[in-house]
Amino acid sequence: MFSLAPMCAPAPAQPVPPMQPAAGAVAPQGSLVIIGGALRGDNVDVWQRIVKLAGGAGARIAVFPSAAADPNSAGQGIIARLNQYGADAFLVPVAVKLADIDYRKEADDPQLANAVRQAGGVFFAGGDQARITQALVHVDGSRSATLQAVWDVYQRGGVVAGSSAGAAIMSSTMFSAPRTVLATLKLGVTEGREIAPGLGFIGDDVFIDQHLLVRGRFARMIPAMLKKGYQIGLGIDENTAMVVDRARDVEIIGSKGALLIDLSHATTDSASSGFNVSNVTISYLDRGDRYNLATRRYLPAPDKADGKLDPKRPSLRVPVFSSDILGVNAVVDLMGRLIDNSQQEALGLAFGSPAEAEPDLGFEFKFSKTADSVGYQSSATDEYSIFNLRLDIRPVHMQLPLYEYK
Repeated sequence: MFSLAPMCAPAPAQPVPPMQPAAGAVAPQGSLVIIGGALRGDNVDVWQRIVKLAGGAGARIAVFPSAAADPNSAGQGIIARLNQYGADAFLVPVAVKLADIDYRKEADDPQLANAVRQAGGVFFAGGDQARITQALVHVDGSRSATLQAVWDVYQRGGVVAGSSAGAAIMSSTMFSAPRTVLATLKLGVTEGREIAPGLGFIGDDVFIDQHLLVRGRFARMIPAMLKKGYQIGLGIDENTAMVVDRARDVEIIGSKGALLIDLSHATTDSASSGFNVSNVTISYLDRGDRYNLATRRYLPAPDKADGKLDPKRPSLRVPVFSSDILGVNAVVDLMGRLIDNSQQEALGLAFGSPAEAEPDLGFEFKFSKTADSVGYQSSATDEYSIFNLRLDIRPVHMQLPLYEYK
């Protein structure tokens, strides 16, 4: 048997300071397609949207395989897929892993930069996002010629798409060499190590993460957001994309959905000896849902428009609990069972293996419904859209050993 206890008594909470947007920034006229990784070739919605936003049939799309371990193979695979859906894609040979090529020289080649600039869209392949910034950003932090060309495409109305690592670079801060999710909660993040500058296409006020639901990464977003002062974070799942237009309207397309983390009203307990945060607002945006980053308004998918849940007539009347809230899809499953339930709270736990550092240290995730919480259910499926649950995270100790032989 085991027991759980908070690590310390509550202390006065400290508000989370907001990140300040860059002054004088000109809003790009283009769109972003931010893909959570593992994009399948048969995901028509995502591939076709990229081609359409790049100009439709015959659109020139510059493919950057910069993040890939095998850039030629990854790049040619993406080119073949884009062309299958009607594009005229081409490879941009700027990658640290490309043999016999000086990527620094290629990144500043004026002819290559001009080819990118004339394209209707750009696609960043997956892999290691640190390789993208290494290849495209000068040591002094300035943009290479090809990176400036990507910005020119975006500024004038083209599309910038990226999958996995190509999604991570969309925000101005990205995970670079992250620890596991649980270790991130225990040890935090350090600038220049676990987190590093991204390329910032979505702006300075939104944090992006990927492979989200299948890897429980929502929990690692929060320490990074607190560290850098972000109030809004979007985490997109695999084989799914967020399309962000020039009005900052986010639409979810593809297989699954995204989590929205809002720290606008969050507080932390500086007296606690472990990571903690209270009053986080967490929402699940399902495919077809929209959220506007400027107005912070939600719009459920058309198949859910008439499916608003009545809190007085819940489908479930049972306690909701997860012993592994960082497990595959565990967080969205728990949120769905809570929003359509007579229960007002749900608990999730996260602990590591006995072989890890501080094996008795874990975290309690408490999800609560508030007056602003609302859910929608699809008329065709059992899928939910879940807006404005409260999340509190606090460190707890597990009594070891967890079990004994009789």
